[in-house]
Amino acid sequence: MLVYAGDKQQFLHDVRTNAIDRKIEDLMATKLHKRVGSSEKQSWINSLTHMQNILLDPEIPQDSGVAIEFAIPNTSKRVDFIISGLDENNRHNAVIIELKQWSEVSPLEAVDQLLLAEEEVEIKHVKTFLGGGKHKAVHPSYQAWSYRAFITDYNSSVEDVPIALQSCAYLHNYYSKAQNDPLFMPYFSGLLEQSPLFCRSDAEQLCSFIKKYIRKGDAKQTLYYIENGTIRPSKSLQDSLASMLRGNREFVLIDEQKIVYEQILSLSRKSFVDRKKRVFLVKGGPGTGKTVVAINLLVQLSNEGQVCSYVTKNSAPRNVFERRLKEGSFKTKNISSLFRSSSGFIDSDSNDFGTLIVDEAHRLNKRTQLGPKVTGEDQIKEIMNAAACSVFFLDEDQRVTAQDYGDRERILYWAKQYGAQVQEGELVSQFRCNGSDGYLSWLDYVLGIQKETANPTLEGIKYDFKVLDDPIELRRLIEEKNCIDNKARLVAGYCWEWVSKNGSNTENDIILGDFAMRWNLSSDPTFAISKSSIDQVGCIHTTQGLEFSYVGVIIGNDLRFEKGRVITDFSKRAKSDKSLHGLIGKVRKGDIQATKDVDIIIRNTYRTLMSRGMKGCYVYCTDKALAQFLRTRIDGYTFEKSGVLAAEEPR
Repeated sequence: MLVYAGDKQQFLHDVRTNAIDRKIEDLMATKLHKRVGSSEKQSWINSLTHMQNILLDPEIPQDSGVAIEFAIPNTSKRVDFIISGLDENNRHNAVIIELKQWSEVSPLEAVDQLLLAEEEVEIKHVKTFLGGGKHKAVHPSYQAWSYRAFITDYNSSVEDVPIALQSCAYLHNYYSKAQNDPLFMPYFSGLLEQSPLFCRSDAEQLCSFIKKYIRKGDAKQTLYYIENGTIRPSKSLQDSLASMLRGNREFVLIDEQKIVYEQILSLSRKSFVDRKKRVFLVKGGPGTGKTVVAINLLVQLSNEGQVCSYVTKNSAPRNVFERRLKEGSFKTKNISSLFRSSSGFIDSDSNDFGTLIVDEAHRLNKRTQLGPKVTGEDQIKEIMNAAACSVFFLDEDQRVTAQDYGDRERILYWAKQYGAQVQEGELVSQFRCNGSDGYLSWLDYVLGIQKETANPTLEGIKYDFKVLDDPIELRRLIEEKNCIDNKARLVAGYCWEWVSKNGSNTENDIILGDFAMRWNLSSDPTFAISKSSIDQVGCIHTTQGLEFSYVGVIIGNDLRFEKGRVITDFSKRAKSDKSLHGLIGKVRKGDIQATKDVDIIIRNTYRTLMSRGMKGCYVYCTDKALAQFLRTRIDGYTFEKSGVLAAEEPR
């Protein structure tokens, strides 16, 4: 939706008469029902005065279209400034301009380490002063380019008219440095070619960029086309998605995966036609193919013209799948709109989306935490409101933080409130852990999650499980396996502070005798597939929802073996760990339910970490008694036979 839409002549008049900020404020309230603060109003005054100076160039046509604050459909994003017109061949053109008041910028820490590792990581962030401190922010050129890419891929007018979109950023307060400018580093060169960045001294260059595409006025016609375009996936996006799956064995559907997939397609297609609310709930344990089904649905439904997204609370799987797609057909596309956080639907209108596909639904929160601000009402409710059809993939045994809220009961409750038709399915066959349901059953037993099992030991189970006495040996084995396919990783329970998070190049986080390593880099969002990740240790937040060929797990002192049973100890968790936030105080006051919740969260965390490996899991325990206990459960010997006190049931 266009908030302010006029032509160059009207825009210049509104700025000259100091009416521009009041006009935009009133239009924001009328069209978007939003109130704005004084800082945003001041930013309009500052930035638009600079844009006035640019548009005073007499070669920019008087009847060129000018749009301010274009609200991109199905997102909370707004484009700062658009100027439209015709090129020399009378083709419709529009230039998207991202306006920033930044005056100081610095690079992200640890970027050099990624580059030294020859990573093909897309670096798109810098640091600048925001809200009184220095914070990570998206590179302005990337921001402008991502808006252009979304409109190109989802606004039918761009394809049908057609409209040629361009993008750039204008930092009117920023003086570019002669050398090593953080905004113009070599790793941004490809981005800057597609979406140039202009600084305070580049006003003439920005004018030239605009005039290259806007040669004649269009009396706002191009803006009208953009405003009234149907929201649907473009043919180009559909073709790219289809080619991504074609011949890729990683996404082939097997057995009941295909059955559940077809059932969801049928339900979603009904909602796409009649716009009635429907909900499909899929239960499935680790490695049953929930994500494979989800990605296939995303591709197929997009190819059928639905606006849909893959949704998770945890950013790790979103980042990994986006990266994998970009390795193929999407190198020149922004596909972030296909992958969304569960926090992104607070302001969505009803049925904004055809289908939302929620993976790891057990990780949903009740309310959304955006920095220090808690907002929204209920993420399950917000997702159902935003989509005609909502699909939830759920494994309630993978609840790993106090904030994990999604469960079958709550999903069914909100489905009833919306009068939605509900259908359920289940994925049973296990394709991770060498396809061994027996290993997962054994794991639940030794971790004390289940009291009974048909698999008290690993005898007869074809899965490579080892308990090691030396973390250095654990690292050596994982590095050896990683040489095969770059799919082996070290992970650990969150029992060590993340001291290297602030960019220290000298400090290690996890130190165990001669073993010393750091947690994964904060600047690398794709721990699961980055080559440099073999030199880092992942945690539950970077690995849940993903899988490796082999996983090496460091079990900290929050899980121990004492008095014949496996116990948990929240006091051994790192102080910076937020997984148990809100429960610890209750536990200390003797709250029985909170005590149970903390206990199962710690056990589930290690269950999740130890079930990431498709072929094998190697473990090092800081608690020697726990290591010995696990060994006895591998080959069937009891503690009594090995000269140690006989073990009781794990819990």
